[in-house]
Amino acid sequence: MSATPVETLVSSLGSLDVPVERTPPEGFDEALAPHLGSPAVGVSLDGAGVSLAGTDVTVDPTPAELKAAHTGVTTGAFAVADYGSVVIPSAADGTELVSLYVDRHVAVVDARDVLPGMEAAFDRFGETIRADGLSAIVATGPSATADMGALVRGAHGPSDVRVVLVERGDGGAERAGDGSDETTGDESGTERGGDDR
Repeated sequence: MSATPVETLVSSLGSLDVPVERTPPEGFDEALAPHLGSPAVGVSLDGAGVSLAGTDVTVDPTPAELKAAHTGVTTGAFAVADYGSVVIPSAADGTELVSLYVDRHVAVVDARDVLPGMEAAFDRFGETIRADGLSAIVATGPSATADMGALVRGAHGPSDVRVVLVERGDGGAERAGDGSDETTGDESGTERGGDDR
């Protein structure tokens, strides 16, 4: 029996030293709390079907609040299980900025939006490009570079990444598909090349 896309994602994230918190929607506030460093900023999490209303996160931050923030909380349009990647949409709400200009990024992903691999991800990207023409970042783990010799984390984005996976008890197969080539859903992220973190 092969692993489900959600199980594969959790394993892939573990190999990247990215902590994963799995929670039903009703446990979201409690699951998120230990991952928040203060101050925390975020954007609407409608895509993941949860809200930041019951948390200590400033939603729709000003530029000054974003600059001062330690933690940024965003939704991931979807995740790519094989790579442990989360797709961060470049949208008018500032999702991309909130994910990049903080020390810690917490990506909130609906388990129904976990795709098995890049083939399914490219299908999803294609749907979104045709529908919206938007771009996105494929983020895989913390930002890191060794351009100048030694490995430096956080040079081009967050040095600490965490994922909160919202599970609804449906096996994660409803929106993202069951591992076949068919994908459905209304997503706002598309691919821009790869992770530049």
